[in-house]
Amino acid sequence: MKIIKSPLVMMLCAVLLASCTERKNTTTKQQPNIVFIFTDDHATQAISAYGGMLAEIAPTPNIDKLANEGVLFKRCMVTNSICGPSRASILTGKHSHSNGFYTNTNTVFDGTQFTYPKALQASGYQTGIVGKWHLGGEPTGFDYWELLPGQGQYYNPDFRTKDGIHREQGYVTDIVTDKAKNWMEGRDKKKPFMLMVQHKAPHRNWMPAERHLTAFDGITIPEPQTLFDTYEGRGTAAHEQDMTIEHTMDMGQDLKVQSMELGNRLSVSLNRMNPQQRAAWDANYIPKNKAFVAAKLSGKELVQWKYQRYIKDYLRTIKAVDESVGELRAYLKENGLDKNTIIVYSSDQGFYLGEHGWFDKRFMYDESFRTPLIIKWPGVTKGGSINSDLVSNLDFASTFLEMAGVAIPEEVQGESLVPILEGNKPADWRKAVYYHYYEYPGWHMVHRHEGVYDGRYKLMNFYELKEWELYDLKKDPNEMKNQINNPEYAAIVIEMKVELEKLRVQYKVPENKVQDISSPDATYHSATMRKKALKGKDVITSSH
Repeated sequence: MKIIKSPLVMMLCAVLLASCTERKNTTTKQQPNIVFIFTDDHATQAISAYGGMLAEIAPTPNIDKLANEGVLFKRCMVTNSICGPSRASILTGKHSHSNGFYTNTNTVFDGTQFTYPKALQASGYQTGIVGKWHLGGEPTGFDYWELLPGQGQYYNPDFRTKDGIHREQGYVTDIVTDKAKNWMEGRDKKKPFMLMVQHKAPHRNWMPAERHLTAFDGITIPEPQTLFDTYEGRGTAAHEQDMTIEHTMDMGQDLKVQSMELGNRLSVSLNRMNPQQRAAWDANYIPKNKAFVAAKLSGKELVQWKYQRYIKDYLRTIKAVDESVGELRAYLKENGLDKNTIIVYSSDQGFYLGEHGWFDKRFMYDESFRTPLIIKWPGVTKGGSINSDLVSNLDFASTFLEMAGVAIPEEVQGESLVPILEGNKPADWRKAVYYHYYEYPGWHMVHRHEGVYDGRYKLMNFYELKEWELYDLKKDPNEMKNQINNPEYAAIVIEMKVELEKLRVQYKVPENKVQDISSPDATYHSATMRKKALKGKDVITSSH
């Protein structure tokens, strides 16, 4: 066979060879590691990178640094603002009605269904999870798991493994961080990995580490504008909830001034402490509690004192979380993993830090509907980027799979954020997000509702009450005035109801929204029934 050596032919061959080589390099590019740092009840208001009145008083420097080097999402919304259902949506990329996990009560996650860790594991990833699980049963799709039973404990926590339950000495945030580093150190270093680092903090009962017990002492934390909200202009649900700082927050577990004789959960937590821990705790809280008792506060002043005690302890637990972020990042850098490891920071939902006089979550109102999301992807994300697109915890599974080059199953309802992270938002990106909360009757007595949000307008349907609410967040960011019956918003109401129905069809939401998924002892959850049963004793009863 005659070989042609003309310059044109040789140039074409060189171009083809370069093209083939380029495609080969692209397809064999090393898969990234993924470290997913996940907290419980961490409101965006308590992350200084998001701004707000707490930014200077309670900075989060390590989380902020992550945002400065990655993308901060301002509108990451959740599908169902409560711990277990949110986690189920993240694992599956599906709404509660599709993954079967509606509430925290009497529910065990169906681990036989698709989850993104199982898909990553099947594609060659090592997978691990350490910390809070809160889904019942044993996790599937993980090579390594070490979990806090139930809500877990802040001091000297128990951990559940395949071999049983054991107790470890120390502070839970620090222990989870150390376990995460130990697993990364001992992994098969020839394979990519995905690790979920799931902290208990800043979940109730907000017990700070010894080193942070006196943080914010001598400082008065600014009160939110709506701390003394009367719910005028809102519907039945806002009036009937049981999650106010004034009435629901108790003196034991939450505010740490209850006597130990009542056998409350604070005493259970304190009894786990070793002598050194207990001495530090008593030295901090006993003098403050004596001063509180002597002050004999009531009315507005009592609410203000409760708010200060609550918000300071909440922020103190976050200080350890922020330190954990810095420690994990330092480990990655010291071990040469930082260049090919994606770091994601998020929480299962937002939280009320006194807004509307509340703590907890559940409602579709902004503070609990919106959750933090920060992603750093070396070589992909542009540092310091702020994104305002409507994204959801529904999107995490698809995102992780595409990051790893793994196919996304058709059953997954979320969208991949990879194009947005690359700076190429799809032209057909969602215009609205769907929400649905189911746990009623139940803890904090928040009525069931579904809704739709388009970035400005929010429509909420409290279907058992037969009440609708519409808010214009551009004019009313604190959601103080329901506009559902305002003639000026009549056209908007129609548009939002059409959008709601469109999303219900898209996600195949069952027509029968009222399902038998409430707690069997639901009547005990109401403030009135609880106080009657306890004859005025402020004993902690919440399980959350």
